[in-house]
Amino acid sequence: MAISDTVITADLPTSFDPRWSRLPGIEVDGHRIRIDPSRHFFRFESRTWLLTDWEVVKAGLLPVEETAESTVEQLALNFVKAHGESTGDAARVLTTAYEVYAYLFRDEHLDGLGLPGFTAEHLRMLREAATLMALNKVELDGHISNVGPCWFFPAATSVVFDLDDTEGGMLDEVYHGGWFNEHRRIESIKAHAALGGRLVHGCQSVPDQSGGVVAPYGASMAAFRLELSAMKSEWIAQVYARRVTAA
Repeated sequence: MAISDTVITADLPTSFDPRWSRLPGIEVDGHRIRIDPSRHFFRFESRTWLLTDWEVVKAGLLPVEETAESTVEQLALNFVKAHGESTGDAARVLTTAYEVYAYLFRDEHLDGLGLPGFTAEHLRMLREAATLMALNKVELDGHISNVGPCWFFPAATSVVFDLDDTEGGMLDEVYHGGWFNEHRRIESIKAHAALGGRLVHGCQSVPDQSGGVVAPYGASMAAFRLELSAMKSEWIAQVYARRVTAA
């Protein structure tokens, strides 16, 4: 059976917004999500991912502090080497990703964002979009092998959640910038060990929309950046074309 013929079905801890079905190849029925890779992804060349069990990460890595001899990045890399495993189970990737982002985008952080208009509902949007983003993939040589609509974070969330440019931009800033003070950065590095790598971004600001992905440690960022710069414009336009406009 070809990769593109296998529908991905995952049952997640909470119900997802039914408007995710506005994007091609995805159906949401409460807690259950079905994704047809042949319709949903712009590129889907790989169906294996590197994962570390979330409960193992919670118990064995989240409480560990870096030292002058061992940085948090080295701790995460060593942890993935010791506990990571390759899987072809995309549903497991999604359920692991949900746990990661439920932790990183938890409500207790709202007061520290410095964004009065940012609500718990926005955090829910982030959790859902980032969960779906986890199926995107970058190889060790920097080649981008899997690309879905959630690579282009502001475009996908604006379509699904009916966000205007200002609100969508605010959501993206919290996702890739607003929380990346040192405390948030350390927390993110540890948590993303469950997804086998670290969260990297190809962009500096909201309008660029070069997106983010969890990349394995050691992946060629030079090759990643070169390929990313050449691939995105047509795909972003296809995502925005799914916007629902008032009659």
